[in-house]
Amino acid sequence: MKIAVPTMDGVVDAHFGHCKEFLVFRVEGESLVEEPAIPSIEGCGCKSGVASMLARAGVTHLVAGNMGEGAVRVLAAQGIAVVRGASGQAKAAAEAFARGALADSGVGCAGGHADGHECSH
Repeated sequence: MKIAVPTMDGVVDAHFGHCKEFLVFRVEGESLVEEPAIPSIEGCGCKSGVASMLARAGVTHLVAGNMGEGAVRVLAAQGIAVVRGASGQAKAAAEAFARGALADSGVGCAGGHADGHECSH
């Protein structure tokens, strides 16, 4: 299993489409092995092609703060399972998921945000 976490300075980004990079961890037994980070691309989000980029890197799960349903569908189409509702340090969130202590919140992003971003996916 390979887990990607959308982050901003090592912390789970509150919104998938705004992240600076994806920290990537490979699960080996009871441990996480950090792999090279994947930089975010311009306009990161469900229409950016980032899902196929993550899939090519072997990512099987994405542990995120929040994202719209469009992004969830695009990632699922690439074979990447999504877990929303994570927060805090990215590695801690990936560890919690790997040990079964973090499940998808089921809550998607909808409507406007304070920064003017509209989630109408």
